[in-house]
Amino acid sequence: MKAKLILENGMAFEGRAFGYLEETVGEVVFNTGMTGYQEVLTDPSYYGQIVTMTYPLMGNYGLNLEDAESKSPKVKGFIVREACDYPNNFRCEIKLEDYLKNNKIMALEKIDTRALTKILRSSGTMKGIITLEELSDSYIAEKLQAFSNETAVKKVTTEKVYTIEGSGKHVAIMDFGIKANIIRSFQHRGCKLTVFPADTGYNDILEVNPDLIFLSNGPGDPEDLPESIENIRKLIGKKPMVGICLGHQLLALALGGKTAKLKFGHRGCNHPVKDLEENRVYITSQNHGYYVKEMPQNVKITHVNIHDGTVEGMRHTTLPIYSVQFHPEACPGPRDVDGIFDKFLAV
Repeated sequence: MKAKLILENGMAFEGRAFGYLEETVGEVVFNTGMTGYQEVLTDPSYYGQIVTMTYPLMGNYGLNLEDAESKSPKVKGFIVREACDYPNNFRCEIKLEDYLKNNKIMALEKIDTRALTKILRSSGTMKGIITLEELSDSYIAEKLQAFSNETAVKKVTTEKVYTIEGSGKHVAIMDFGIKANIIRSFQHRGCKLTVFPADTGYNDILEVNPDLIFLSNGPGDPEDLPESIENIRKLIGKKPMVGICLGHQLLALALGGKTAKLKFGHRGCNHPVKDLEENRVYITSQNHGYYVKEMPQNVKITHVNIHDGTVEGMRHTTLPIYSVQFHPEACPGPRDVDGIFDKFLAV
């Protein structure tokens, strides 16, 4: 069935609809990973976004019940050059189209994803609609204006506190949309984990007397979370604190820094980052549309992005505070920086 992607700048791409056939609206972004589409679909940081995969073939190894990064897909839509109808892998349990259909995710194929990516790179990330119908300009404008991702974290955070037992350090996790492999990375190191909803007050976190407070990844603009920033500010100096991605940005804001939106974001599993402390370059997995623009006082930069020089990590000069913008848990991606979790626990 024919369908269109209509961007807010008026450009349209016509292709074939697959998955769940119902109109969807979201922020159109692109991911440069060659593999890992299941992890991308289920990453809570993509909540509210229509994800375009730049690699031309997706679905060729199917999906399974083990590799999801959350309980369900979080994207608003999925765009590929070609969706594979006949996956071939010994771990395959469901086809891409069936998975999207079962989870009510609208998808589009047979469009020029390379051209779309070039537009997003030159014009910046923008809102879009995937539709089966011919829509009026007024309807499109109304739909795009009504779309907002300000409450994304509330949609993906845990609804209640839960604990995962372990014999090692006790880590209190503020869940802004945590990926499953971050939890597994702490579990592999024997940690006891207490996971809190994003809006949990600072006193409730201190009551469990953790050895470390971890601020997770998540979707959206960090400045949309003033209550969380204030809670983090009140936790500073009480316990060691570390963070990844959105957690890194929130920590910077709580310390007095500033964040800003990137033109088209960093999304993929092939982003080079230089570790200034060890004078090494790593290939990292990334998924963010915002970054730390101005550093807080008494905080030094530990990592920078090779492509554009943006801040990828920071460490406080006097307090036990350390965070990174990239994803050391990867999934999808290389395991170059898995040792960051050991640095977190040693902070």
